[in-house]
Amino acid sequence: MAENVPQHTHCHICMKAIPIGETYCSEECKQKYQSMAKRRKLMVYLMYGMLAALIVVIMLYNR
Repeated sequence: MAENVPQHTHCHICMKAIPIGETYCSEECKQKYQSMAKRRKLMVYLMYGMLAALIVVIMLYNR
C-alpha cells in the first residue's frame, strides 16, 4: 500500500509539493506570503498603538 514518494516539502501558501530546500512553488506564492506578512506586521503595530492610546486615555481619566 505504501508508495515510494520522493522526498519533498510543501509550499507555505498553496500546499503543492515542492523539492526540499525551497519554500514556495512560484513567485506568485512568494509575493502572496510577503503581502500577508506585511499586513500582519501592520496589524500588530495598530494593536500596540491602540493599546498605548487606551492606556493614555485611562491615565487621563483617572486624574
